[in-house]
Amino acid sequence: MLSRTAENLFWMARSMERAENTARMLDVNFRLSLLPSALDREAQFEPVLSIAPGDGTFDERYGELTQESIIRYVALDQENAGSIYSLIRNARENARARRASISSEAWESLNATWLHMQNLDFEQVMRWGYRDFFDWVKERSHLFRGVIFGTMLHDDGFRFLRLGTFIERADNTARILDVKYHVLLPDSEEVGGYVDYYQWAALLRSVGAFRAYRRVYHDTIYPWRVAELLILREDMPRSLHHCYKVAISTLDELAGKKPLECLRIAGQTHAHLCYGRIDGVFGEGLHEYLTDFIETNNALGSQIQEDFLMTPMAMAEAG
Repeated sequence: MLSRTAENLFWMARSMERAENTARMLDVNFRLSLLPSALDREAQFEPVLSIAPGDGTFDERYGELTQESIIRYVALDQENAGSIYSLIRNARENARARRASISSEAWESLNATWLHMQNLDFEQVMRWGYRDFFDWVKERSHLFRGVIFGTMLHDDGFRFLRLGTFIERADNTARILDVKYHVLLPDSEEVGGYVDYYQWAALLRSVGAFRAYRRVYHDTIYPWRVAELLILREDMPRSLHHCYKVAISTLDELAGKKPLECLRIAGQTHAHLCYGRIDGVFGEGLHEYLTDFIETNNALGSQIQEDFLMTPMAMAEAG
């Protein structure tokens, strides 16, 4: 496969996954803002900037941190390369460049999403309802992945789509879990209280893991069990372990017998997730563990660019 084609498919998948993850983050913080808390209603949205910082111009362009300004910037801002609007646009542009490499159904799904998205403004989203808008973004991402899986040949193009999806998903899971531990929970709040419970429940819902938690643990929500589910459970679709299980198998298929550096990085990380224990994670420090993981995941993305694709990582993200 031509490296330019692989690059377009890789970033198409990453952009759609990031758009969905951003909608999930906004949704969970919108839910939390409705709860009584030591944090004021607007401050509940501040962690979104820590997880999805965008182009870093929020303070300069919006100034005051409000629920409206956060949603305008993170969801709808055409000049913010990290907004849902820009991510869907980028995914569609990558798809348009490689229409012959994806199925017609995949193109139609993505193009329809973009045509609807480009006509939305803040007033329309308000009338629609924030949660309905977030759900729509998630549903369109699910539809796109389902169409890709059900209509495309499972060849190298499909593998680059899968690789982009799961590397992006791992990054998001690590970031949102880290921010919950270190930003969302005020120091003055009693851990284990009802607000704390609803915050953890909202976190689980943001990664589609609330029912999975109930099925696995049959118990109240404890932070260390949430961390175990989202880091070490192989059968949890958004866990770090599951994401790297898919990534390593996909890289194996793409690399063949070539001893590529990206395969070594992914294999080493996958081994740590396979054989790690949650008490070891907390012994190291959850924040430190997740920070190291995010850095390694970024290094893997950069190495995939070098081993398979054409454009250096920084240029690809800017584009």
